[in-house]
Amino acid sequence: MVLATVANVAPMMGFLGTVVGMIAAFGAVAEAGQIEASLVAGGIKVALITTATGLTIAIPVNIAYNFFVTRIDRLIIDMERGAEAVLDMSAPPAAHRTS
Repeated sequence: MVLATVANVAPMMGFLGTVVGMIAAFGAVAEAGQIEASLVAGGIKVALITTATGLTIAIPVNIAYNFFVTRIDRLIIDMERGAEAVLDMSAPPAAHRTS
């Protein structure tokens, strides 16, 4: 549950940082009244760093989550097969009727 939450929230946090960075970049342009690379560079840098950080966290966590979910699913299938085998062994054999 925690892995799934982190895997889903990390990219959204990165994209939130992207939006905040772009707001800062365009805010600087609006304040200056002119477009200069140095004005938008800081905001774009924040946007790219937060996006990369969010994806750097989300990708391995998502891989780990999928690994564990697959492993748990296999264990459940094995337990179901084992329970079925136990039930088959404990059930009395079908009586053969002769008419």
